[in-house]
Amino acid sequence: NMNFLPGIWWSLPLVLVWATPPVTSSWWYMGAVGSSRVMCDNVPGLVSRQRQLCRRHPEAMLSIGRGVAAWTAECQHQFRRHRWDCNALERGQRLLGRVLLRSSRESAFVHAISSAGVVFAITRACSQGELKSCSCDPKKKGSAKDSKGHFDWGGCSDNIDYGIKFARAFVDAKERKGKDARALMNLHNNRAGRKAVKRFLKQECKCHGVSGSCTLRTCWLAMADFRKTGDYLWKKYNGAIQVVMNQDGTGFTVANKKFKKPTKNDLVYFESSPDYCIRDRDVGSLGTAGRVCNQTSRGMDSCEVMCCGRGYDTSRVSRMTKCECKFHWCCAVRCQDCLEVVDIHTCKAPKSAAWIART
Repeated sequence: NMNFLPGIWWSLPLVLVWATPPVTSSWWYMGAVGSSRVMCDNVPGLVSRQRQLCRRHPEAMLSIGRGVAAWTAECQHQFRRHRWDCNALERGQRLLGRVLLRSSRESAFVHAISSAGVVFAITRACSQGELKSCSCDPKKKGSAKDSKGHFDWGGCSDNIDYGIKFARAFVDAKERKGKDARALMNLHNNRAGRKAVKRFLKQECKCHGVSGSCTLRTCWLAMADFRKTGDYLWKKYNGAIQVVMNQDGTGFTVANKKFKKPTKNDLVYFESSPDYCIRDRDVGSLGTAGRVCNQTSRGMDSCEVMCCGRGYDTSRVSRMTKCECKFHWCCAVRCQDCLEVVDIHTCKAPKSAAWIART
């Protein structure tokens, strides 16, 4: 089964996800648009609604490919100091799908960040004129007023509503085929991801008055850097709420009555996460053998936590760093190259037979 990613097809052609060419690569663009039916019909794992959207908006598939790359990088950044580091894809093993088969916190985060990545990519493509079906936000016209006074809408406001609408139609299509608990969980987390992008929409303005005064202003709405969305969803991951289905099967209730009921912005999950200490394909764990740990940290990246109490190896390496940096008028900072010797700590591998059996 190639269909691992939530709502976004896992088996996207490599040119779409991992080797996405720039928009100027007309050979790809013309080939994809000219044979959109053939392309869309041959992508494994798409449900009928997704194939329809693919045929109708073939140029949007390139943007979704960029969204996949963006959210994957953000996932890896947020989990860089944890035992599960979202790097199953990069290491050439399709273990991320195993993580998503579980109803864990990690699955909740991946659904949210991947949904957010599609919103961000489609919205950006609209503003840059890459899609036939959308452009800048058509509602941001005329005059308006804020705390600083009156202003005129101008420039190109990001069409976030279209991005959300498209992402909801495409990403949620797979989940809407089922009405089980997992589908409801995934739909909830997908929506939380979409809402997170809109949360950081900010108003930017340009002044046109005499000597740069702001007696006349032109403003527009723009998305913040995707890192803000990632940081926000990371906080939601850490505060994710464990839930169970209610009796009529239409929604959730908290598993522990001491916790508050989840809002539409919260991430929800059903089952506890594995510890990800050892290599286990069944749960999508690469284990932590060989992972670099921080000997002085007391957090998740500490050698004690990262190595699961197995201990670590230390190796001394030399590396070039910038040193003795000085500011020169005006306006440059010049540094020298210095050779630095540092200790690198890496987690030991388990020695039990269970390790061999799970490899």
